[in-house]
Amino acid sequence: MEVRVRYAPSPTGLQHIGSVRTALFNYLFARSQGGKFILRLEDTDRSRFSDAYVQNMYDTFSWLGFYWDEGPDLGGPCKPYIQSERFELYREHAQRLVALGKAYYCFCSDKAAAAEPSNPAEGDGQDEAPAGFGYPRTCRALDPAEAKRRADAGESHVIRLKIPLEGTTKFTDLLLGDIEWKNADVNPDPVLLKSDGYPTYHLANVVDDHLMGISHVMRAQEWIPSAPLHMIMYDAFGWTPPALCHLPMVLGQDGHKLSKRHGSTAVDEFRTKGYLKEALINYVAMLGCSYEDGRDLFSLEDLSRLFTIEHINKAPAVFDYVKLEWFNGQYIRMKGDEELVSLMTPYLAAAGLVGDKPSAAESALLLAAAPLVRERLKYLSDAPAALAFLFTEPPLPPLEEFIPKKLDAARAKAALALCKQLLAAVGVDSHEEAEAAFRSKAEAEGFKLGDLLMPLRVAVTGTKVSPPLFESIKVLGVDKALPRIDRAMEALS
Repeated sequence: MEVRVRYAPSPTGLQHIGSVRTALFNYLFARSQGGKFILRLEDTDRSRFSDAYVQNMYDTFSWLGFYWDEGPDLGGPCKPYIQSERFELYREHAQRLVALGKAYYCFCSDKAAAAEPSNPAEGDGQDEAPAGFGYPRTCRALDPAEAKRRADAGESHVIRLKIPLEGTTKFTDLLLGDIEWKNADVNPDPVLLKSDGYPTYHLANVVDDHLMGISHVMRAQEWIPSAPLHMIMYDAFGWTPPALCHLPMVLGQDGHKLSKRHGSTAVDEFRTKGYLKEALINYVAMLGCSYEDGRDLFSLEDLSRLFTIEHINKAPAVFDYVKLEWFNGQYIRMKGDEELVSLMTPYLAAAGLVGDKPSAAESALLLAAAPLVRERLKYLSDAPAALAFLFTEPPLPPLEEFIPKKLDAARAKAALALCKQLLAAVGVDSHEEAEAAFRSKAEAEGFKLGDLLMPLRVAVTGTKVSPPLFESIKVLGVDKALPRIDRAMEALS
């Protein structure tokens, strides 16, 4: 049997970390099994649908670099892959269940059915109902022939699934094991086809999974309450259901479901902040799953080869922004100079430091500067602050920034005067020689080396925290550094 899995988002919001984790696990499972990864757009919630969200989905996965084998943009043997283009299929299958005696026409008013729990496609996904709650099955007792006559005559109606009145529904989850659900606790006779002809999430989901040959459904554990209803529907059609694997939830550090209150959750926010796609994929792939002991860094190819359902944890995963930051730093360090420059350039251009297409001089300067910041960047968005001094003369910071704790303004000015003399005499072509000369002069003049260099660092870069000082001056040019020292000395006078 060919493994076929799907990612089936509802385009009603931006792609977020939880959704990407679900898509990634499906992709990795398909690749590990030599199967197919399918995209299906579940766009029946038209009140919240937006083309912008569809485009955001395409942009997100194009950036992340893992993609589907079949989908709306690629086509495939099961097209169309957009639910709003498959309505006739849903109507046919709803009518089929009515003909089989597994569903029925319901003519109750909206008020009579108002007690029904919400559809997960329109709410929070928690669609189970306690016993005695929900639609009271009023129309289930209607004579089928009479109900069909009324429906054919045009009377407004919906089609409802007959949930067994007794017994239990059992299914096996590949991760969680055997699960048994009392039928009395399943949403009583849920709507499959609405009065406007639109399918509900449940009908469209089951019909599409079957017709698209989905072999495994991997989704978040919050969808477990939908599983018994879907199993009942598969049984009503006489179909073999796909294997189910409900993935552990992703929580914030406070133990609650990850949300905006914990920080960035939309992938766009991470991208704008300056996370590398490799870091995001690597970290998200390890949320609730293990690969090789003693190893943290995995390429997408590694993950595709090593992924197994057996290595998924049952317990919820905790999203650790500090750990993700560490991953990002590791991947930044692995970039070559030219690639790092390419990655930093959009952030530098947005800050007005270089052009959208840097000039030859700007490109050369960035290439020389890349080794200075590679070890210091947490995010690509840190690059403008770290490198601004190379492209524009920094504003003078408050005077106290120039003065080490144990010195006064006069002594700080004297330190700058010594630094100016040494730079003019020794230069910075050799960092080792420059440091040795400055160390010797500091000892001769009664300075600690750090106290001597700190005013110089602030004068040249505008901040106490900068890339390596002598390397920075070499990239900037001594000829540009000296006037900055003069400006600082004048300010300290």
